Amino acid sequence: MKRIQIYDTTLRDGCQGEEVDLTVESKLAVAERLDAFGVSYIEGGWPGSNPRDAAFFEPAMALGLRNATVVAFGSTRRAGVSADADSNLAMILQAGTRAACVVGKTWDLHVREALRVSREENLDIIHDTMRFLAANLDEVIFDAEHFFDGWQASPDFTVECLKAAADGGATLLCLCDTRGGSLPGDITAGVAAAVGAVDTPLGIHCHNDGEMAVANSIAGVQAGCVQVQGTVNGVGERCGNANLVSIVPNLQLKLGYECVGERELQSLTELSHFVDELANREPNKSQAYVGRSAFAHKAGLHASAVRRQAQTYEHIEPGIVGNHQRVLVSDQAGRSNLLYKAKELGIDPAELEPKVAELLEELKELEHKGFQFEGADASFELLLMKAINGEKLRHFELVGFRVINEKRHENEEPIAEATIQVRGPDGELEHTASMGNGPVNAIDSALRKALVKFYPAIEEMQLVDYKVRVLDDKRGTEGMVRVLVESHDPSGHWTTVGVSPNVIEASWQALVDAIDYKLYKDGKRAKAAGEAAATNTA
Repeated sequence: MKRIQIYDTTLRDGCQGEEVDLTVESKLAVAERLDAFGVSYIEGGWPGSNPRDAAFFEPAMALGLRNATVVAFGSTRRAGVSADADSNLAMILQAGTRAACVVGKTWDLHVREALRVSREENLDIIHDTMRFLAANLDEVIFDAEHFFDGWQASPDFTVECLKAAADGGATLLCLCDTRGGSLPGDITAGVAAAVGAVDTPLGIHCHNDGEMAVANSIAGVQAGCVQVQGTVNGVGERCGNANLVSIVPNLQLKLGYECVGERELQSLTELSHFVDELANREPNKSQAYVGRSAFAHKAGLHASAVRRQAQTYEHIEPGIVGNHQRVLVSDQAGRSNLLYKAKELGIDPAELEPKVAELLEELKELEHKGFQFEGADASFELLLMKAINGEKLRHFELVGFRVINEKRHENEEPIAEATIQVRGPDGELEHTASMGNGPVNAIDSALRKALVKFYPAIEEMQLVDYKVRVLDDKRGTEGMVRVLVESHDPSGHWTTVGVSPNVIEASWQALVDAIDYKLYKDGKRAKAAGEAAATNTA
């Protein structure tokens, strides 16, 4: 099995992406995760470009990474200045790494228009830079910028640039599709030309401007590259870099290359989400291998098939990359979806079987009104229990509520107050009021205040996310809205949904479901614990 080096540049090239910003602390945390995942190289940044990158290297070298080599990035020396006297190259050495990656021009257009030097001087710049760094470091990677564009425009000169880097002491030559516009055939031909010209190992570095970065990276490996450069989740400048989250499993699971260990591969989904979290990005549900929807089945035909044999609609077993199968419920759902989902939620499908047809009709009617249960499993589980028991689960009865949202002065924040009356499980009436930073917060506070007397466990429950979506934008502020509420307690998270043309009513529905689900879940756990204790005693 051929080993392929995984070179991660999330912390440098990835941070050049729009709205991607990592602090030094976050970069260090990502570096530790990348090392645990098993990448070969972690490019930490360009020490000569900004203080944040410069500040990364000293603490990074103290992390004691086990698998990865930390790499400092830079560019070839300036024209007219020897490598020994170039300040940017000096900063690379000051970073304290034992490896560096240096980018240099290999397209005659850039040599002529950007550097404004002769071809011969560019070759000297590359050779002198590699000579200087190779004498001071263990490894020097040459990033051949615009290699594939240069090779198509002036192949002889571009190959001479590679030879200059190799003769100067580069330990690996990385061929870059910098503009991201090449196709796999271009990559295969370009790599073949490089293989025939130099003996130095080759790498591949692709950008995604043509949505081909993953395919081009794989083509590069198949043509002879031993290293792949890319970023977690494909973040990077313009349309991004080659996505290592797709490249690694494709190379390892589909083509038989060795990139990381099997155990490490199982943390791929966790790594992807971790980087998104630190970069303050919403994870892409549709991302291959690790997305929440990657192994989700919505159509009834698909759900029926995967219940019998997962391979019918899944190209790998989800757990191999740390993901899991999901069967969705929607107006496209069939009997198989509902029965599968019931089993997944710990409900005996046999209890639901007699009610499936009726439940399907109700589900489709609710989704027609705007309800969506794909992201609201808690509300869906309550709907299942209603179908089984014949009535909706309720732990209290609403007598009424009123909400006042008042703004007294233009420059002051509004004041929200909610008053609520509920009847508890024993029929006792509770009447409370509460202030909030908005009407929904005020209702939530008043409802909890009223119910905590009957259900003290509500105090450990928190609302952690609240989303509103307008479903009919043609009606403007009169349109139907859907509210999703995410709640949390020490046992986990759950999401509930409400729909109404009145945002307060939609919020009320979701909040009530959240509380009912919390109490229902606590009851299930208490019952299970009691049954287990009785069994142990017996």
